[in-house]
Amino acid sequence: MSRFRQVAAACAAAVSLTFALPGSGQGAEPAPRVDLRLLVVDDGGPAVAALADELRGAGTPYTAVRLDDPGRPRIDAAFLADTADGRRRAKFQAVVLPNDNPFGAGSAEMSALATYEKTFGVRQIDAYTYARPEVGLRPPAYSGGLDGTTARLTAAALSGPFGYLRGAVPFEDNDPSIGESYGYAAEPADAGFTTYLQGPGGGSLLGEYAHDGRRELVVTFVYNQYQRQFRLLARGMVEWATQGIHLGADRNYFAVHVDDVFGADDRWNTTYHCTPGDVDCATAGLPESTVRMTRADAQYARSWSQDAGFTLDMVYNGGGSEAFKAANGGADPLTDQLVADRSAYRWVNHTLDHTYLGCVQDVTAVPWRCTTDAAGNVQWATRAYITQQIADNRTWGQRKNLPLVTGELVTGEHSGLKTLPQQPTDNPNLGPALNVTGVTSLASDNSRESDQRTVGSARTLPRFPMNVFYNAGREAEQTDEYNWLYARRTDGGSGVCEDNPATTTCLPAPLDPATGYRSYIVPLESRIALGHITANNPRPHFVHQSNLAEDRIAYPVLDRVLADYRALFAANTPLVNDRQRDLATELERRAAWTAAVQGGKVTAYRVGDTVTVKAPAGVQITATMPPGTRRTALLTSTPFGTAYAGLLSGWTTPPPLADRVTLRLTDAPAATVTAGAAETEAPAAAKLPLPAGVSEPVPAGPGDPARG
Repeated sequence: MSRFRQVAAACAAAVSLTFALPGSGQGAEPAPRVDLRLLVVDDGGPAVAALADELRGAGTPYTAVRLDDPGRPRIDAAFLADTADGRRRAKFQAVVLPNDNPFGAGSAEMSALATYEKTFGVRQIDAYTYARPEVGLRPPAYSGGLDGTTARLTAAALSGPFGYLRGAVPFEDNDPSIGESYGYAAEPADAGFTTYLQGPGGGSLLGEYAHDGRRELVVTFVYNQYQRQFRLLARGMVEWATQGIHLGADRNYFAVHVDDVFGADDRWNTTYHCTPGDVDCATAGLPESTVRMTRADAQYARSWSQDAGFTLDMVYNGGGSEAFKAANGGADPLTDQLVADRSAYRWVNHTLDHTYLGCVQDVTAVPWRCTTDAAGNVQWATRAYITQQIADNRTWGQRKNLPLVTGELVTGEHSGLKTLPQQPTDNPNLGPALNVTGVTSLASDNSRESDQRTVGSARTLPRFPMNVFYNAGREAEQTDEYNWLYARRTDGGSGVCEDNPATTTCLPAPLDPATGYRSYIVPLESRIALGHITANNPRPHFVHQSNLAEDRIAYPVLDRVLADYRALFAANTPLVNDRQRDLATELERRAAWTAAVQGGKVTAYRVGDTVTVKAPAGVQITATMPPGTRRTALLTSTPFGTAYAGLLSGWTTPPPLADRVTLRLTDAPAATVTAGAAETEAPAAAKLPLPAGVSEPVPAGPGDPARG
C-alpha cells in the first residue's frame, strides 16, 4: 500500500484552520495551559468503549464525540483550543480515536487534530487500526484470532508506560466455539515506531509511532472492556496518553471476607439437592448436618495468611461460640485458637446469632415469604432486637480483645436490606438501629444491588459472592451443588440456568464430582475474581467459614488468584487489601467525585510544572502524577499521594483557606507550543472485523453475571 501524505498547512489555508503563534518580535510566548481532560472520538465500537470505561472508572474526565451523531460538534481549531488568562489553552491533554483516521480522506477534522497534537504535544491513541505504513507498520505478517495466545511486552514497554506488569499478556479463550479476539501482528516500517507488545511471530500488536511531530499509540488488535488482555494494558495506555499526569486513579483491590466465623453452616444434601436446616428444602424432616471449623483449620488459616502475605477479614458471630460451648462442656478449641491469633486478621461484626433481621420469615413455604398480620401488614424484626444483636456481638468481640472497627457491620445474609422478590424494601427498623449503634459501613450483596447507598447512619459496601458455596465443606458437595445449579434438566440439573439465560450460563455437561472442583470451578472462580481486581473495583469478595473447614475449598481459589496476579503484575503494583471501612470510603469518595466531574464542576489544568485542580467544597480530589510531585500551599510543600504502579496517586483536598489544590511537578516533560502545521494521512482507515466474542462479551463461565 502506498503512503499518501497531505500537508495540513495547505488544508488549513483552505478551511481557515489556524493555531498561529505570536510573531518573533513579541517575545517568548508563555507556557500554554493544558486542561486535564481527554477527547474521545467514538465510533460505537468496543475498543473505544473499553477505553472510555477505563477513564470513567478511574474518574478521569473526558469529552465524548459520537461520529454517528448528526448534531455532534465539528472538530476544528476553535473546538480544540482557545485562550485563557492571557495564554494559549489546549482543551484536551490527549485524544482517543477509533483508528488512525476515522474521518475519511482529506478530512479537515483530521487535519485539525493532527495540527493540534503537534502544536501542544498532545498524544493520540488509535484504539483499533490496521497494520499499514500510515501507522508506521509493514503489512501484517499475521492476521487472525488471538484466543488463548500469550503476547509479550518489550523492554521498551517495561521501562516505560507498562512497567507495572511483568511482561506476559495472555489473551482470553473463554469459549473455544466463539472467536473472542482478532489482531494484526506486523513489523515496524519506520524508525519512529517502537513496539510495546509483541504478538505471533514477534510482530507488534501495540506500539508507539513518533512521526511529523506527533505521537500515536497504535493498537492492531480488538478488545472489549471485560477482557483480561485489555484490563492488563488499560492503565498503561492511559498513562502513555497523558504522560502520567491526569485526574483519577486506578488500583487493584482484593479483600476477602470470611462470614459466619465461630458459627456453623448447614450442609448441602447431595441426595435431595437442598440444604436441610435452611429455608430451601421443600421436604420436611430431612437429616441435618453442619460444617464448622476446627482448631486445626484455624491453625492452617493463620499459616496460610502468613505464607500468602494476605490478610483475611473474619466476619464473626460470637453467639456461635457460645452455642458450641454450651453443647460441649464449656470448651471451644476453635475460638481459643482464633482469639490467640486475632492479630493475624481483621475482624468485622456479623451480629451475635446470625438471625434474619428483615421481615419475619414464613419458612413453611419454599421459597419463604414474609409473615403478615391479620390486616396484611408485614411483620419485621424490631429495632430493639436488631440493636441488641449488633451491640451484643460487639461487646463479645471486645471482651475477646478482637481488633474491631466499631462502625463496620455485616448482617446475617445481608438481612434487613431489601431481598427480592420476597422483601422489596428495607426493614424500616434497620436504619434506626444502625443510628443507635453507630454503624457507618454496612455490607450488601453485589449480586442483588451493586450501587452504594445510604441506610440510616451507614453507607453500604457491595460485596462479590464467590461461587464457593456456604453450605459446602467438601469438594464433592461443592461440585454436586454446582451441577444442580448450572446443569440443564436433561443433564440432571435444576434447569435454573435455562430459565435465566440473561444472567446464568449452563454447563455444557455436568462436572465430574471427583475432579470438577479443581479442574473447572477453581480456574473459573479465580478468573472472575481477577477480572474484578483488574477493573479498579474496590468491592470485596466473600466466602464462609465452612470453606476453610474440612477440604478447605476456599484456598485453591485464593491461591490461584494470588499466583496469577503476582505472575502478571510487578512488585510496584501490589494488591490493595483494605478493610471494610476504607473500601466503603473509597466508593463514597468516588461517587462524589464522579458527580462533580459529570456535573462540570471540576476544573483542572497544567501550566509548565504546575497542576491546578478546583472542585466543589467537600469533594476530595483524585489524581495520578509522576514521582516527586508535591502538594504546595502558601508556605508549605508536602509529598503528594502514595507510590503505586510506578507513579503517585491518591486523594487530596485544598489546604486551609484555599479553594484549589496546587501540585508541583519535579520530574515531568514540559508542556510547550510548537509552530507549524502537521502532516496527516490522507487515506481513511479501513473498517475492521469484530469477532462475535468481542461484540457480545463471552462469560467466563456459569456465575459470571458481569458479562451475562
